Amino acid sequence: MLEIITTAFHVVFSLGLIVSVILMSGRSAGLSGAIAGGAETFFGKRKGMDDLLGKVAAGLAIAFLVTSLILTVMRRAV
Repeated sequence: MLEIITTAFHVVFSLGLIVSVILMSGRSAGLSGAIAGGAETFFGKRKGMDDLLGKVAAGLAIAFLVTSLILTVMRRAV
């Protein structure tokens, strides 16, 4: 029963992570986009929804990792 609940959370976290990454605004392609993107992050010009989505994506990624590890340990114990 615990494995089913953990798997359900794992699926929810994975779908949430996909959605949050897709909703983030894209960066310019090429070398100039990489330089400008790094400068914006360094100087703090990235505000608003991208900040929120970045924090949500980081939290979901950590939750996804934790549930992955839990499922791996549960399946090896059997």
